[in-house]
Order: sequence, then structure tokens, then C-alpha cells
Amino acid sequence: MHKSFFIKTYGCQMNNYDSEKINDLLVLNGFEKTDDIENTDIAILNTCHIRERASEKLYSDLGRLSIYKKNREKLGKKLSIVVMGCVAQAEGEEIINRNNSVDYVVGPQNIQVIPTLLKKKDFGKVHIDFLSEEKFKSLTFSQSNKISRLITVQEGCDKFCSFCVVPYTRGAEFSRPLEDIYAEINDAVEKGCAEVTLLGQNVSSYESSIYEGKEKKVELGNLCNTIAKIPNLKRIRYLTSHPNDINNNLIDEHANNKKMMPFLHLPIQSGSDKILKVMNRKHTKREYIELTKKIKLAVPQMAFSSDFIVGYPGETEEDFENTVSLVNEVKFASSYSFAYSPRPGTPASIQIDFNSEEVKKKRLNYLQKILNIHQNNFNKELLDKEVEVLITDFGKKEDQYVGRTPHLQPVHVFSSKNLIGRILNIKIERLTSFSFHGKILN
Repeated sequence: MHKSFFIKTYGCQMNNYDSEKINDLLVLNGFEKTDDIENTDIAILNTCHIRERASEKLYSDLGRLSIYKKNREKLGKKLSIVVMGCVAQAEGEEIINRNNSVDYVVGPQNIQVIPTLLKKKDFGKVHIDFLSEEKFKSLTFSQSNKISRLITVQEGCDKFCSFCVVPYTRGAEFSRPLEDIYAEINDAVEKGCAEVTLLGQNVSSYESSIYEGKEKKVELGNLCNTIAKIPNLKRIRYLTSHPNDINNNLIDEHANNKKMMPFLHLPIQSGSDKILKVMNRKHTKREYIELTKKIKLAVPQMAFSSDFIVGYPGETEEDFENTVSLVNEVKFASSYSFAYSPRPGTPASIQIDFNSEEVKKKRLNYLQKILNIHQNNFNKELLDKEVEVLITDFGKKEDQYVGRTPHLQPVHVFSSKNLIGRILNIKIERLTSFSFHGKILN
């Protein structure tokens, strides 16, 4: 009888990609996937360190799993618990010290060892080396037939922003070879995929090389140009980008490559030069605004989303006002905003934080109101317009389908025909708080 496994994924898209790869590796090695966490043989928690209270969530889940483990032992059955992902990388041995029911702790670049750990004993409990190359070489093509797929092309970060744990949990920047990415996307398209999102902690710094008589550098723009030649691939997206890495090569590719979607997630975090400097972002507010203008000049329909941290250590009312004025100038189509909370091990975590939780909350609420106004204004521009929508999933209601506009907005339509995987012209008729509803024109 095959052993069953259950995976819980916390956090970012890259974790979703890693979980999908672990799923494929385990199935290939004779394990069976289950959705029943209480009765599984193996429970895998793929953790994220970016979100607040990530460790707390992990330890409360581990508390529950310990009880399931004891219950199974009473029945003469075994439950193996594996903690993987960024909290695993950051806390290592500490996880087992805090909860001895954990069998293995595996960092994000060691996921290839999980099948071996589960089949053989005596392999050690903690595996947190930075093995990017070995990880990606060991991964198999996914059996998924999803229309929209995540493909990791770059991992790690060399930027060392003072608030961020990624350089410590995902290691130095590593870019996968172009040939491997092309082969994975080509296989995905053969299985029905029509849209890919290229993932990287710092995807805009992607850089590899190919040999064509002589060695040639491959950047993100070149990568997009190459995969666009896959005939049935309809749409290309990528995230997350750093403003300092958006070069002319990438902007020109956006202008000339019809498969690249006109939507760019471009985090800035703050609109204050003082705070940007303390954050080690290495760009100014003005440079960021000039970059968005330059991109829009080349790609007029381009829309931006961003990330904001409010109440960073040392942020004054004036610094916050600078963030608000940036938001009002750029007018983001969507965004993510958070009140600052320290991440253990980062330089920011030892800075004195003069802003009270009350001040942070007040500023965050104010900023979110303004961000929502701009998002609503952006969305309202689509009402009564015709837009191309890639249908990716079934909706919750009968005969309902869900798709995305080029700017990533969700659209619901009804049809008695199967629309999955098709790009349709849809007239947007109404807007609810989270999505559009429209009528199929073709």
C-alpha cells in the first residue's frame, strides 16, 4: 500500500511552485496525495517567513499535528512531519527543539531530498544548505494541466533590503538556465497551459548565458522573447521586480512582444527618500516615478501594482506624506500594504521603532483608503468596454467561468459551452468589490 502525503502551503507564489514540485516528486516516488490531514502518513508544512506571525502559525499547526501523531501511534500507525520553506531555513534545529514531533526540517533549496528522507532513515533531521542548482536539476515536469502556471526562473536575492529575510532564507541570486525554463514551459503548454508567470524573488535580475558560437548573456527580456516563440503560449507575466533592475532591454521587450501582459508589480515600500535609504533600496522616489513614466511612454497601456510598508522605524508624518503623494502621482492599479513588523535576523529588527501600533494602524488605514480609490478608478475605466479575457477556471455557480484581463482583474461570465483555456472578447457590464461580470461577445 502506498504511503499518503498532505501538503499545506503558506505564503508566496514561489512556495506554491515548490509545493507543486514536491507533489510531483513524491507521486513519482510512489507516494499518494491526500486532502485528509488527520489520517495522512506524511504531513508537509511549506512555510513562509515574509508574512507576520509566520512562525506562530507554524507552531500552532505543529501543536495540532503532534496530537494527530500521538493518536496514530495509539493505532500502531506512523505520521512523519516535515517542515520545509523559509521558516525551516531561518530556524533550523530550533523547530525540532520547540516541537520534537517534527521529523525533518528542510530548506527551500533542499526539497529534492524529501523523497529520500521519507524512504530511508538515518539521513539527519535538518537539511538547510543552499543548493539551488541541485534543486532545479532534480525537479521533474509537472503533471498539472492548469491554464495558468507558475514557473520559477530565479531564486534568492542579493539586494539586502534592511527589512527583508529573503537573502538569508533563499540565499544568493541563482538563475536557471534558459534551456531548462524553455523545456518546462514547452511541456506545460503541451499539457494545455496558455499563460505563465515567471517567478523570482528578484525576477528582473534574471541572468544566464547561452552559447551561440560565443557566449551570449540572457536577461529577463531575452528570456521572454525566447519563450514567446512557443506557439500556443498566449500570455507571459513575471514577478517580483526590483526598480533598479528594470532595463531598456526589458522595456523594449514589453513594447514589442504582444504576449507580455501590460501589468507590472513594482514594489517601492515607501515614498520617502530618507526611509528608502534606511531600507537600503538604493533608489529615490523621483527615480521610481521617472521609471514608471519611461515604461508608460513605451507601453501606454501599462499598469502598476506595488508593496508598501507603513510605520517603518524612523518614519515621521512627513515621510508618510511623501508615500501618500507618490501614490497619488503614480495611481497604482492594485497594491499590498502592511504595517511594519520586525523580521528576526534582519538589520531593521534591531532599529528602535518609535511609531506606536496605534500610529501605524492609523497611517495604514489612511493609505489603504487612497490605494482603494485609485484601484476603483482604474477598474471603473473598464465598465462598458470590450476586453480580452483568458478563461482559466470554473466559477462557483453553475455554467460560470472565471478569467483574467491583461491587467489581472478577475472576470466572471456564464456559458453553457466549455470555455476553459480560451481568450474571449467580453463586454464588462458591472463591477463588484472583488471582480467584474461581463457578457461574451464572440
